[in-house]
Amino acid sequence: MIIGLLLKGYGEKSVAIRINNINLSLDDDLSTLEKKICKKLNVSKEDISRLDIIKRSIDARKKNDIKINFSVNVFCNKEKKLLSKIHDKDISFEEIREVESIKGGTEEFKARPVVVGFGPAGIFAALTLARYGYKPVVYERGEDVDKRTETVEKFWKNGDLNLESNVQFGEGGAGTFSDGKLTTRIKDHRCSFVLDELIKAGAPAEIKYESKAHVGTDLLKGVVKNIREEIKRLGGEVNFNSKLEKITYKEGKLESIAVNGKDIPCEALVLAIGHSSRDTYEMLHKENVSMDAKAFAIGVRIEHPQELINVNQYGDNHNHPKLHAADYRLTYQSEKLKRGVYSFCMCPGGVVVAASSEEGRLVSNGMSYHARDLDNANSALVVTVSPEDFEGSSPLRGMEFQRHYESLAFKLGGGKYKAPVQLVGDFMKDRVSTKLGEVIPSYTAGYEFRELKQCLPDYVVEALKEGIINFDKKIKGYAREDAILTGIETRTSAPVRLNRNASLESINVCGLYPTGEGAGFAGGIISAAVDGIKVAEHIIEKFDLPK
Repeated sequence: MIIGLLLKGYGEKSVAIRINNINLSLDDDLSTLEKKICKKLNVSKEDISRLDIIKRSIDARKKNDIKINFSVNVFCNKEKKLLSKIHDKDISFEEIREVESIKGGTEEFKARPVVVGFGPAGIFAALTLARYGYKPVVYERGEDVDKRTETVEKFWKNGDLNLESNVQFGEGGAGTFSDGKLTTRIKDHRCSFVLDELIKAGAPAEIKYESKAHVGTDLLKGVVKNIREEIKRLGGEVNFNSKLEKITYKEGKLESIAVNGKDIPCEALVLAIGHSSRDTYEMLHKENVSMDAKAFAIGVRIEHPQELINVNQYGDNHNHPKLHAADYRLTYQSEKLKRGVYSFCMCPGGVVVAASSEEGRLVSNGMSYHARDLDNANSALVVTVSPEDFEGSSPLRGMEFQRHYESLAFKLGGGKYKAPVQLVGDFMKDRVSTKLGEVIPSYTAGYEFRELKQCLPDYVVEALKEGIINFDKKIKGYAREDAILTGIETRTSAPVRLNRNASLESINVCGLYPTGEGAGFAGGIISAAVDGIKVAEHIIEKFDLPK
């Protein structure tokens, strides 16, 4: 029997027996999984040609009896006949359906398709176009990932901010300097394709089946480079330090773009700019591209000892070698304030990083390496805000709302992108912290003790306090006095939505395809990548191959 991982591409079709809810103890190995499968199916291991792990998750509801839960696909002869003799709700026939190839369009392409932005949406839009022979041209305002890493580390060390290449901009997008989470709530066959491509490019194979998969910043850098080289091998072109400055359209149809002062004919533009390209939003608004303000969330990063989270999750088993650094996802709805409070982008064994992209404005974010082995757990702790909270009527008013509080946070930190920091106990009692406890802030650019209420709306501060009290009931020690709050987190999602039609084009500019997080249609690496693929598919279905 082969225990492995099926990398399923387009055009493949097979059938299998799906078995869910196979539980192993922490001390069992994969041979036990094999034995349990054979027993359930009443077959010998020689009858099974292949076994693919579909999902692996930790069941820690009973901390003294933690289980590893598996779902698997089993390949053998005469699956339907075998299943006719089995009556088990956890066993079913699984047809792995063929994903139909995209049929190319007939409209003449006078110029190659253009992709602006090389984060997840842009990368997978470009890869899809390249695979079908469309030879896309990519423009990314930031640097390639190696140079970008040097630039970011210099910023963290001395506060020298590069406005074009930073934690938000550059190869790989904002997700490159994050935990590299690959969880998503969307149900789409393209998710599997994205994971397969990441694995082919060097991501760990377990991302295909781990219930809370992540790559980590250190590995993600190599992955995006490898995909870039694949796009180039297929005839695509990738240009760094290349900023979109203008779009030109006539009678509702895109005609050209300007990049670094050069006019470029363009009939199909994949706009994958990410959620922080504020100058691009301003340019698009000036050109009357349809957009609306949308809701997002703001707040702080909160840090605890990673061991505290591990013990809460796993109890006495928290040091078991099969249990990785624990994470959490917490939500609370304030009845008084009618606002949601929730954790976001939780980074086990990670670090809080300076993530600014504009001068004089402070932004924090979280990041983990693949090992997740640092001392602190950190997460965004944020409160929902909506267009009704923003002054004015402009679709960019949410962006200006972000800017206002980021500027306050920058001044509060004293400049050079130092962050204002406050212990949870002091935050709850409205007083400035004077000394640290056991938890040491990990923020990469330095910090100053300040009152965080000076850089957040009053209703956000009040909601955060309610949330902390509530979350302490779910994770004992969440509200511990010496837990660290670092200001501020504002880039949870895009502050605008670029309106598009059923063909995923802008509703008033034919040929302009807003996609991913920056367009307001995704919320993470996988969903952004899938959105980029969908946009590429619409372009392929519309246009013939470029001459």
